Amino acid sequence: MRLYRLGDEGPAVQDIQDRLLALGLTCGDDPPGVFGEGTKEAVVSFQSSRGLDPDGIVGPDTWRALYEAGYRLGDRLLFLRRPMMRGEDVAELQTRLNNLGFDAGKPDGIFGPDTERAVIEFQHNRGLTEDGVVGPEVVTELRLVTRGPLRRGREAVRELEWLRSLPTTLVGAKVAFDAAARTTEEAARCWAAAVTAAVELQNRGGLPLLSRSMDEALPERVRARRANRAAAELIVSFQHGDDAVLYFATPTTRSEAGYHLAVHVHQTLGGDLSGRATPILRETRAPAVVVVREDMGAAVGARVVEALEAFFRDPGLRSPAARDHTTTHL
Repeated sequence: MRLYRLGDEGPAVQDIQDRLLALGLTCGDDPPGVFGEGTKEAVVSFQSSRGLDPDGIVGPDTWRALYEAGYRLGDRLLFLRRPMMRGEDVAELQTRLNNLGFDAGKPDGIFGPDTERAVIEFQHNRGLTEDGVVGPEVVTELRLVTRGPLRRGREAVRELEWLRSLPTTLVGAKVAFDAAARTTEEAARCWAAAVTAAVELQNRGGLPLLSRSMDEALPERVRARRANRAAAELIVSFQHGDDAVLYFATPTTRSEAGYHLAVHVHQTLGGDLSGRATPILRETRAPAVVVVREDMGAAVGARVVEALEAFFRDPGLRSPAARDHTTTHL
């Protein structure tokens, strides 16, 4: 799809404004169909609340998030299909199932096979029809047994257990290094970082993977799928921009392993530390972080591997103190 930004006009802009308004975000004094400052402020506010880059531009990721945000659990039937159903209703379903101990996987808002299995297990447990379809009966039952604040879910416990079982060296660690490629300059800088990180990891006995080749400019979602197919144990993505280290987080959940990894990288590189829900963080199965640097290049890749080594050596990840209590509000 095309990008919609300040100064654009037309029915598509009005559709964006209508969706923002339905979410309680007003577009100021902007007339219907006119992308003015008020609309930009509303878009930035929406992006910030959904863990997207708050650039005020409606591109594919922001548009998809706007569409998905229109659904609440119970608004529609949810079931496994191709293409997979996406939405905040799916994310809420996953969070509630995980909280009850039914492993729906990462609460990424994508109704995949793990979510279907968790639904069927829940239906079996509650004496409901075991068809994997989430309709009014399943939603009512879910809300009855998950009233009040939701505690840490199954996915968070699984990640914390994974942290506790980490080896103390990088030997045998299967890490995917992802080089962003939104522009020619970014592609070259991030490729230098990713290749250097791969060489450094290999020198330490690790098993590096690359999500793209040097001359490919693949979308982020495609690179995320490649990392999944390669069965990476960790993903580190390199992007050019203002200094930051990002991990997967939404208003209702976060990746515990991704957060702890991001903290170690942040201690080495500095910059902002925050949760986001961009595709490389949201759609990868393994814990992932995004390293964003203005001075992106080979030196950044080498320092990231130093941070990975410190992460694996950290005894604090294997202590009870790492298992802090978290609460999810829906």
